[in-house]
Amino acid sequence: MAHHHSLTRSHPASIPKQRHRHRWRLWKLLLSISPLLLPFAWIGYRELENIWLQPQVIFVLGGEEERELFGAKFAKQHPDLPVWISSGAPQGYANRVFKKAGISPGNLHLDYQAIDTLTNFTTLVDRFQSQGITSVYLVTSDRHIQRARVIGELVFGSRGIKVKPVTFASNKPTEPIQKTIRDGIRSILWVATGYSGSIGDKNQ
Repeated sequence: MAHHHSLTRSHPASIPKQRHRHRWRLWKLLLSISPLLLPFAWIGYRELENIWLQPQVIFVLGGEEERELFGAKFAKQHPDLPVWISSGAPQGYANRVFKKAGISPGNLHLDYQAIDTLTNFTTLVDRFQSQGITSVYLVTSDRHIQRARVIGELVFGSRGIKVKPVTFASNKPTEPIQKTIRDGIRSILWVATGYSGSIGDKNQ
């Protein structure tokens, strides 16, 4: 006796329901991962923005001699921009380094209020804002830029000042992420309360 096997087919009316379920699952997936994608989207946006950003000031973070030596070379390429150095080398040495690079003394500003990386920013942000500065070149080493940029985005960003990183190779290990997280939290605290939490830490 011949056996006839019939294939089960979806009823035409069920197809739209299946498509609807697939779409809903896709939306649920996108919604679940969207918070994870937001930081990457923000970073991508800032990187694109930096391409066209034309800073008004060269801002050099003190703490290592190499930062100022590199800052002087970079300033030589932008002779019309004022240079601010936060808690760098002694005044006499800094003046000689930048004079050798051809930087006008009137374009060099030395400030010694900061005691750590966070206060590099908090001690000058209001002065920059009062001068109408809305963007700066942020000069430091490659190992230091991650932490410096997070602080800059938060502290300077709270006053509408954008930062464009400029780095040099230090041939030293990158700072541990814990430092960036710590100073990121301190920066948020400063923006919210005006208190930096600085305890005289000289490790910049």
